[in-house]
Amino acid sequence: MKLVTFAHQDQQRRVGWLDANQRVVDLSEALGGRSLIELLPDLGTVEQLAETHSTSGALPTYDLTQVQLLAPVSRPNSLRDCMAFEGHLINCTRTVVRWKLPPAVTLDRWCQRAFGRGFLRPPRVWYQRPVYYKGNPDAVVGHDAAVRWPAYTDRLDFELEFGIFIGKRGRDISEEAAADHIAGYAIFNDFSARDVQLSEMQGRLGPAKGKDFDTSNAIGPWLVTRDEIPDARNLTMTARVNGDVWCEANSGDMHYSFEEIIAYISRDETLHPGDFIGAGTAPGGCGLELDRWLQPGDVVELEVERLGTLRNRVVRNHS
Repeated sequence: MKLVTFAHQDQQRRVGWLDANQRVVDLSEALGGRSLIELLPDLGTVEQLAETHSTSGALPTYDLTQVQLLAPVSRPNSLRDCMAFEGHLINCTRTVVRWKLPPAVTLDRWCQRAFGRGFLRPPRVWYQRPVYYKGNPDAVVGHDAAVRWPAYTDRLDFELEFGIFIGKRGRDISEEAAADHIAGYAIFNDFSARDVQLSEMQGRLGPAKGKDFDTSNAIGPWLVTRDEIPDARNLTMTARVNGDVWCEANSGDMHYSFEEIIAYISRDETLHPGDFIGAGTAPGGCGLELDRWLQPGDVVELEVERLGTLRNRVVRNHS
């Protein structure tokens, strides 16, 4: 199922289901006004209601053009973002090194061709555990929302990601049981103030203001339930800016699976329905890797196979 949180004419937040004709079926009244985060542990009820509507057609239904899609979970219970793609880290490191010492990048690429790996690789700890940072769940926006360019940065960046919503409470979850705790998947754009991030992380803590600003976390356009994604590590991922393809990647390059990530994060820590966990940026999936930068007014579209397309416009609005 594809589940949405949306606003219609009354501008009240509502929960819906996207049917086979790409129309939004309004489930809010039938579900007693419960939000999607409240429904995540009980998606069976939503499925039954959708099946009933498919037969009776009794619920209000709207074209996508008639509604405003919000983030599927408007305020996640928590937000964590991992770095599960080795290629992303290597490419980012090469960009930063190239600014200071270009021959080192040339040598690194030669080593990769000759020996199968270069020397500008992630630190050893990255290969030992799926490291992550915690973001601000109050900074989440949805599809077609404007992303405000922070006044303190000159280099705003996008990130091509997707992630999971936890649907079942648990602690010390095993890898074997982890899939049962995934309610569904959504596309994630982790907007980043790169110049600030690179500066502040020299203090060996963070990221902080490099990631933390209003509208910095775009999630959407909807939540796709786990049963619709047979293999989360075989999804085509594409990033476009103003219609121009900047990146094409595949989730198969993830070094860690979501099951491994859940098992690690839940060590002696309870995960709750509505927690969001991002996989991290796909290789080539950000401006820093490409040394190519967003400008005010740019429209960023992230497309992930089976998950849809998440679109946001970057605006300079410091009011």
